[in-house]
Amino acid sequence: MHGPAMSGWLLVALCVTAGAYCLARMRSCSGAERRAAVDEAVMGFGMAAMAVPAAVVAPPEWAWAVYAVVFGAASVRALWSARRGAGHHVHHLVGSLAMVYMAVTMAGGGGGAHTAHGAAGGVPLVTGLLLAYYTVYVLRSGLRLVPVAVGAFGPVGGGGWGTGPEVALACRVSMGLAMVAMLVAV
Repeated sequence: MHGPAMSGWLLVALCVTAGAYCLARMRSCSGAERRAAVDEAVMGFGMAAMAVPAAVVAPPEWAWAVYAVVFGAASVRALWSARRGAGHHVHHLVGSLAMVYMAVTMAGGGGGAHTAHGAAGGVPLVTGLLLAYYTVYVLRSGLRLVPVAVGAFGPVGGGGWGTGPEVALACRVSMGLAMVAMLVAV
């Protein structure tokens, strides 16, 4: 990704943390929730790898093709899962396709490839649509984190650290924000 090294490393740290949490969550769930945790872990680690500042560690030319293939396969998996009507798999499909788009764009030379897609000097259409999608996703998901009411004995939930659904949602919001940052920097 293009941009300052410090913000790139912060983005890497955020994505690695989210990916690691998703791996930990995967161990404590099963079925569709486990598959979603695996998809989110792949997305988190893939986003971290793509966000490493190029000024510090320049990726080899073939790396973008590898990212495109990995996230292309993730797109096929998400499409296969989405055919059953699970809404969150559609989000994974959009995310995987966004990663393919960014990998192809970066392989084509970054900013120069963008001008071929958009108006003269403007934001390319695909980037703009993805930015709009992720902005709405982050705002909508973030609103679900706002507590409506707290019971007389504190928040509802239980279990140990990180077992509540709000932690998984906060992880998704963080990865959505990271996707916005990556799309802006591409």
